[in-house]
Amino acid sequence: MSSDQAEPSEERSLHVVGDVHGHRDRLVAALAVAGLTDEDGDWTGGAGRLWFLGDFTDRGPDGIGVIELVMRLSEQAAAVGGEVGAVLGNHEFLLLGAHHFPDEPVASNPRTYEELWQLNGGRAEDMERLTDEHVDWLSGLPTVALVEDHLFVHSDTTAYLELGDTPEEINAEMGRVLAARRPDYWTDRMRLLFRRGEFLDPEDGPEAADEVLSRLGGRWIVHGHSPIPVVRGVEPWEVEGPYVYAGGRVVDVDGGLFFGGPCLVVPLPLAESEQSE
Repeated sequence: MSSDQAEPSEERSLHVVGDVHGHRDRLVAALAVAGLTDEDGDWTGGAGRLWFLGDFTDRGPDGIGVIELVMRLSEQAAAVGGEVGAVLGNHEFLLLGAHHFPDEPVASNPRTYEELWQLNGGRAEDMERLTDEHVDWLSGLPTVALVEDHLFVHSDTTAYLELGDTPEEINAEMGRVLAARRPDYWTDRMRLLFRRGEFLDPEDGPEAADEVLSRLGGRWIVHGHSPIPVVRGVEPWEVEGPYVYAGGRVVDVDGGLFFGGPCLVVPLPLAESEQSE
């Protein structure tokens, strides 16, 4: 099964998780409640599928622990016919940039990659524990994934369309960037993943979402990156589930975990009652 598209199956569950930002223990607890792991964080989801939408590290206490957990779950799930996948987030891109060329200036920015990473919540202990195995695994992640009718991306932006016309083209382009390790090339692509909020406008948002879906496939865009408490203007503890908007075309699953919101483990497809705004 490719990273870009999984075959649909009514018998296989599908769950998605938004930004974790280093909160490994809360992630394990949420996955256990969903029946996907035991309390030790080992896979119990059988042939089910679980996808992460990036931003494993930064801001929280154990970003490397999150990466290692997802890597292990991927192996355990595959061994029993399940699937654990992930797409690349902007914080992965920033972490890798700070690792590969920490002292290089970010174009049009007075700061270096390491300084920019730190300003965005980068933690020294994560960088100290980052190994070649982690780097290789992160560098091999797709940037977009079409799973059944769900287009999984990290950021709520149309910027992916600037990288290619299909998920395969986008992932190939980002693979070239990650392999080339050229700071100028890196900066140009990284900026795209930092964009956000492009489906929120009541008039233009649905049209923008339709453009992305018509070119890349799927019925729903599912993303993280923009915390639901910020998007909705509510307190973090008021978030109880994903936020569906843009005429029901877009689903935000970032509960704002790093500042007190829930770790959402969202089953898909959403119930019909949840698919409208």
